[in-house]
Amino acid sequence: MDILKEKFKALAGAMRPEVKAMTKENRNKIVSQVELWQLYGGARGVKCLVWETSELDPIEGIRFRGYSIPQLRDLLPKFKGGDEPMPEALFWLLLVNEIPTEEQVRWLSAEWNRRSNVPDYVYKIINAFPKDTHPMAQFSAAISSMKNESVFDKRYNEGMHKTEYWDATYEDVMNLIARLPGIAAYIYRRAFKDGHVAPTEPDLDWSGNFANKLGISSEKFKEFMRLYLTIHADHEGGNASAHTTHLVGSTLSDSYLTFASGMNALAGPLHGAATQEVIRWVLEMIESLGTNTPNKEQIKQYVQKTLDEGRVIPGYGHAVLREPDPRFLAQKGFAERNLSDNDLIQTVWKIFEVVPPVLQSLGKVKNPWPNVDAHSGAILYNFGLKEFNYYTVMFGVSRAIGVLAALCWTRALGLPLERPKSVTTKWVKEQLKNNAFG
Repeated sequence: MDILKEKFKALAGAMRPEVKAMTKENRNKIVSQVELWQLYGGARGVKCLVWETSELDPIEGIRFRGYSIPQLRDLLPKFKGGDEPMPEALFWLLLVNEIPTEEQVRWLSAEWNRRSNVPDYVYKIINAFPKDTHPMAQFSAAISSMKNESVFDKRYNEGMHKTEYWDATYEDVMNLIARLPGIAAYIYRRAFKDGHVAPTEPDLDWSGNFANKLGISSEKFKEFMRLYLTIHADHEGGNASAHTTHLVGSTLSDSYLTFASGMNALAGPLHGAATQEVIRWVLEMIESLGTNTPNKEQIKQYVQKTLDEGRVIPGYGHAVLREPDPRFLAQKGFAERNLSDNDLIQTVWKIFEVVPPVLQSLGKVKNPWPNVDAHSGAILYNFGLKEFNYYTVMFGVSRAIGVLAALCWTRALGLPLERPKSVTTKWVKEQLKNNAFG
């Protein structure tokens, strides 16, 4: 019996009529007023979609089902002998809004291991790419190719009732998440190593198997992967990869095409690809300064030089957050416990001391604090993952936890096709001319 699926069925079955009644009764209540700048500013801050699994507070940062990252580090079950939370436990929490027991997490690890076999044709599709093709292009194509496996498509074509959409989606989501480490690791090993990927170890968890498949057997790295894959999993529904997944999912595309679309959004340098921009900038600074241990004054001068050239400091600033990103702080804590003698890590910490005051002195930066990307690349680099353009694939493996849990909820609640109304600049000018705006 699938114990997680049964819990989800009971919870969603009770919530769907509640949401339907609440919406009907309060249909015309005003939730958000849209200002003109938001039309041209990427709809920044407009409350216009429902995302059950997480919420982002400008001060406190991300909360998964109401829990902060420090709380989850304490509450979520750990792998035997470890200190970091397991992504399986977070997925359980996001899906059914409860902290799982160790036994339940062990069941989910075993279930994902059972479902982890990747169809042979997926490897053939990856092999058709030149090895120097960007890893995110390979990742997206491999995911899309598994549409052939879609339980949702099969049942939909058989005439499945809409109240059962969530069930088929759940099966696809579980299969997809289970296969991602094998797909992502093969892309890495083929492009940068010998092409060999270690088999799934049945007694190891999802993160530990991903680390093994990448070819890094260090226990510290496995622990970091548990933390990394947990804290990158979700960041409310308004970020680009989550919103794209939600939009495409609302068309009733299957989970594979839906998630692939989210990965195409994640690949952009203003989103998931930012991690590689950070580590590249840090290493360029080290090379320019001619030392692996720059002091804070040298770093300050290089930061100012970067700004004078009209460039941003990668890894600093966030569209929503107005305090240091808790995900940055979680990784900093891991590094302090495990990697404190590393020169590159210490340089990242010095940058953390230098950059915010410099940005604050400009008088126009709302958020001078580091985001998650400001630290993760340095830790990955330290563990031997020095191929920058692969980092976003790892981010994508993690992001599956959040966006696919949310997709199950989208289907369970019967949320409709997303279809906002657009306007033209001509229309805006006419409204302004006629004083039609408040």
